[in-house]
Amino acid sequence: MITLSKVRKNYGTDVAIGPVDLEIPAGGVTALVGPNGAGKSTLLTMIGRLLGLDEGTITIAGYDVVSTASKDLARIVSILRQENHFITRLTVRQLVGFGRFPYSKGRLTREDEAVVSRAIDFLDLTGLEGRYLDELSGGQRQRAYVAMVLAQDTDYVLLDEPLNNLDMRHSVQMMRHLRQAALELGKTVVIVIHDINFAGHYADHICAVKDGRVVEFGPPEKIMVDDVLTRVFDTPVHVIDGPNGALAVYY
Repeated sequence: MITLSKVRKNYGTDVAIGPVDLEIPAGGVTALVGPNGAGKSTLLTMIGRLLGLDEGTITIAGYDVVSTASKDLARIVSILRQENHFITRLTVRQLVGFGRFPYSKGRLTREDEAVVSRAIDFLDLTGLEGRYLDELSGGQRQRAYVAMVLAQDTDYVLLDEPLNNLDMRHSVQMMRHLRQAALELGKTVVIVIHDINFAGHYADHICAVKDGRVVEFGPPEKIMVDDVLTRVFDTPVHVIDGPNGALAVYY
């Protein structure tokens, strides 16, 4: 479980995140949704200790993210931010190998190589593992970054907009991979996502964020309703019964 208690982050006098009290259950996929600037990515980066807290506490599986040693936290939680810029020319396999650093410190063992291979196979990158990142499309690179995070082999996986640079087909494939990681590999996957319909279809829990606060949290059937989405996104939303479940339509 991920627990946030009275978490606050201040940006000057006008912008603030929190206070946030939230419990994200272990297992499954939890989607953070909300309008631009709501604080979704900020919450995720604070959970992953890439951004400090001004107040409150965050624990992951009982470990305080502020006080736990980095080497220990890196075996519990992995995080992928939106901004991924590797200057050094790397192959896909070399990039994914970085996910093993908390265990290998850069000297990959046979076991590490096996984990890297599984992550590459899991994201359907086997045919690209020898290619350099600057030879790939944006969507292929995004899959490689996600494979790197999965190779870290943590129980908790945090992904900030993992559908960036992906077309519709690859977005569907990515969400299926993430659900598979949660169900078959036992991961707790927390994602920031803009498409509420992807969240409604693939997530087990949806956390709606607005103006730096959590305004709704629950299963998709609780969140995917007209009044909730209209209030969260400040625009009229109508939820209809689609062929694969609830579908939000903006008008």
